[in-house]
Amino acid sequence: MNASSLPSLFVSHGSPMLAIEDSATGRFLDRLGASMPRPRAVVVASAHFNAASPTVAAALSPATIHDFGGFPRALYDIRYPAAGAPELASDVAQRLVSAGFDARIDHHHGLDHGVWVPLRRIYPQADIPVLALSVDPAQTAAWHYRLGLALAPLRRDGVLVMGSGGFSHNLHALDWQHADAPAFAWMSAFTDALRDRLIDGDIAGALDWQALPQALRNHPTPEHLYPLYVALGAGGEGARGRLLHRDVELGGLALDAFAFE
Repeated sequence: MNASSLPSLFVSHGSPMLAIEDSATGRFLDRLGASMPRPRAVVVASAHFNAASPTVAAALSPATIHDFGGFPRALYDIRYPAAGAPELASDVAQRLVSAGFDARIDHHHGLDHGVWVPLRRIYPQADIPVLALSVDPAQTAAWHYRLGLALAPLRRDGVLVMGSGGFSHNLHALDWQHADAPAFAWMSAFTDALRDRLIDGDIAGALDWQALPQALRNHPTPEHLYPLYVALGAGGEGARGRLLHRDVELGGLALDAFAFE
């Protein structure tokens, strides 16, 4: 496989503790980078970077943002010192403008934990330039899919386009006392249906996520789901999902990962 055949990716980043704890998902991410051609840069659509207009972070040396509270001190001491790529950020923004989006460039925004937590496991040397891309919870899955489609040609130029969110994400409904609690039926009903549609290449069915069983119980707000659709679009027209990883924590936190191409 060469750089021209890079897939787009969706990863579920779960808790920020993924950065330092041993877990099935952490071990999967540890192996993921070596399983693909090395990209020249990574563009990450993050659930934790929300903006009304598509915004591309273009800082030359983006800061590590610790956008969470109540975790061990060791987590706040972590820095992910990947370089930015301002020229690529301009290219990304222009592609989005050409596709009809009111795209913006932010020269100061850093890397939120939706970006650096999984990348710390995938590319621990932090030696690949990284750009963060915003999502908009006020928009639709189809809007984010079109955003991804505009970025699909980047894959032929050695750029990895990745969505970082959660395959399910209802923090108020988790079993916080039991990390290995069995999967809740309401979570499985939704994730099984969405997974099947992605693998089958049923893009229309995947985009109509609110029609799936227990959709709003799994995603009371959509910001953790929308990076999936950026990755799906970046896989190109007619992309099918290839399931890379599947795990459940706390009974209701699905941590699926997919490649699209």
